Amino acid sequence: MYTIGDKVVYPVHGAGVIEAIEEKEILGELRRYYIMKMPLDDMKVMIPLDGMDQIGIREIINQREVELVFAVLSAQITEMSANWNKRYRANMDRIKTGDVFEVAEVVRNLTLKDREKALSTGERKIMQNAKQVLLSELILATGRSKEDLLTEIEVLIE
Repeated sequence: MYTIGDKVVYPVHGAGVIEAIEEKEILGELRRYYIMKMPLDDMKVMIPLDGMDQIGIREIINQREVELVFAVLSAQITEMSANWNKRYRANMDRIKTGDVFEVAEVVRNLTLKDREKALSTGERKIMQNAKQVLLSELILATGRSKEDLLTEIEVLIE
């Protein structure tokens, strides 16, 4: 169980800080929720406390893991399917794991692919989503600005 002030990652949505734990009635059912504030766009997300194991909520990465993420971003592109549909599904599955290293790999691979040949609208959307998820966690883990981290990500993916 997490407490107010904890920095956590909600797979697919990104990282944030738990601001409150509230009871809300939704569709006639009273449930408890974490209210998580995201560092990007000042968005708030409600996360149901029951079913936390299935959701995959985890604590944010530490400084050593930040360095490992940067290493993933600077590594070579990994083999991806030539079939757009298979590639799309594989990348979505990676993002859904909530694993920061998988998300970093998606960001790196799609960024490099985009430089080779422009991505389709669907893949561009996945790349932007993965980048937002990655950025939200890196902002909270490092205390650095979005702009600073975006610049570093671009430099690392060369």
